[in-house]
Amino acid sequence: MRDFGFGEILLAAAAVVVAAACVGWLLRKARARRRTQRRADPTNDYAVRRDWERSTGTVNYSSFVYFDVDRDGRYGVGDRPMAGIMVRLFDGEGGFVASTRTNNGGFANFAMSVSSADAAIRAPGAYQFAVSMPPGWRSPSANETQSQDFRLAPGSPAGLASRDLPQPVGLAPARSLAGRMPADGTVTLSVQAVGQVLESLVLAPGLPFRLDLTAEADTVTLAGGGLDRQLALSPYPTDLGLLSPQTHSSAAPLRTIGFDDVTGRGFRKIPCGHAGLQWRNLNAMAQDHTKGSEGYVNGNVSGDHVAYTSSGYPAEFSRETPFGFHSVLLSAAWLKSEGEMALIECWLGEQLVACDQLALSALTPLHYAPMLTAVTRVSLSTKHYWQMVLDDLVLAG
Repeated sequence: MRDFGFGEILLAAAAVVVAAACVGWLLRKARARRRTQRRADPTNDYAVRRDWERSTGTVNYSSFVYFDVDRDGRYGVGDRPMAGIMVRLFDGEGGFVASTRTNNGGFANFAMSVSSADAAIRAPGAYQFAVSMPPGWRSPSANETQSQDFRLAPGSPAGLASRDLPQPVGLAPARSLAGRMPADGTVTLSVQAVGQVLESLVLAPGLPFRLDLTAEADTVTLAGGGLDRQLALSPYPTDLGLLSPQTHSSAAPLRTIGFDDVTGRGFRKIPCGHAGLQWRNLNAMAQDHTKGSEGYVNGNVSGDHVAYTSSGYPAEFSRETPFGFHSVLLSAAWLKSEGEMALIECWLGEQLVACDQLALSALTPLHYAPMLTAVTRVSLSTKHYWQMVLDDLVLAG
């Protein structure tokens, strides 16, 4: 028997590859011809389907996650879809199958198909959907882990079906109140709910403070040391910054500046004159204008638009005549910048009246409430030049 040399083996292998490529090309051409014939035949334009045995499609099977603003465990009109939340899929034996994050609409999508090798859900059986809880958060809906049984469903788009989709999963961050005391004086801090005092404590001079808030807390009051003020609490973590006699609350009526009236389109640089202010390096953008932008979605609390620091560079808003800077909601734009440090500097003419450093999250806004009586310029920047998101800027005067 003749022995084949190495070169001959290579030639034979190459011939097999070429033949296989030719066969594949011929098959593709034949399928293209049949597809062309079907499309050219008008009798197939609105044909009633008669063969319900085959399933060749792929469907997104979704787990929906939302920010439970009122913490009632139900997805209501005041709640918002959450982006960037990790959801994991496990099989009936607890084996890991796949993971994905929620998109800008709050949906974690897992491909389902009996015909696609790339689908996460390919066979009947029990599957478990587990929402990964951010540290310190909780689920008022108490359903962050759910199971669904899948059965074969010939004729359906994916060939599989379950009795229902997973129920919406509501998430809510821990509410807290933080700030810093000046070097002199003491202050009594009281947390209230519907006019009743829930908690009261004396804040020592020269120290930072932080306390957890119960779900029913709606107001905080500070009294003493010339720092008297009152703040209606938001659903989000709150930071008062450095307290000082220069930052007591103003009696002037408050007005909320949103960014939906800057543009009806997806994006626009905020023009000077908007809301009677001068603006520098701040853009208004629809929350879903940029793909995968978790903080633009989660930092949006009203309407469809937020403001952000353009390309992460220092920005400011100002006016020649003094105005009161009451509060604003601040977020990091991306999960990649979770924990980014923001620097907020507030000026009255050439005098720096407040300077605070704040840790930002792309998952929830921070309610920054310095309650300054009079400023002419507020400067905003981030330590590592990541974008900072703003919404519901509240001013006095």
